[in-house]
Amino acid sequence: MPVKQISVSLENVPGKLSEMSDYLGENGINIIAISVADTADISAIRFVASDPEKATNVLKSHGYPVKITEVLAVEAPNHPGGLNAVLKPLKEVSINVNYLYTCLGRGENTVLIVGVDKMEEAIQVLKKNWVHMYDEELYKL
Repeated sequence: MPVKQISVSLENVPGKLSEMSDYLGENGINIIAISVADTADISAIRFVASDPEKATNVLKSHGYPVKITEVLAVEAPNHPGGLNAVLKPLKEVSINVNYLYTCLGRGENTVLIVGVDKMEEAIQVLKKNWVHMYDEELYKL
């Protein structure tokens, strides 16, 4: 099942990411997974939060431009080649992985956040291949 990803564009200057993290932390919101990519002037932040609705409201109240996207949260074995437990079934049915990043602080298996071009098809093929997908339980990590 899909989970909600929050995307924010930040000015690429020292302290901006820390400021955003402070606002979330002060409101009891945990960042479960995060990806940061920069350009010359802007950093593109994608993350999954413990309470996506509250996180969105907090960030909007501080003037951040926020975009919500549905992504998959899937478990991949943590051993050489384990990533292919997720990627190979998607490849076999021509589903493109636009991006992926990992959750923070997980144990034996790795939880991946995956943005795909065909969400419903990806859910079906991963279920068929016994890939564990997270939904609301991810927000409790």
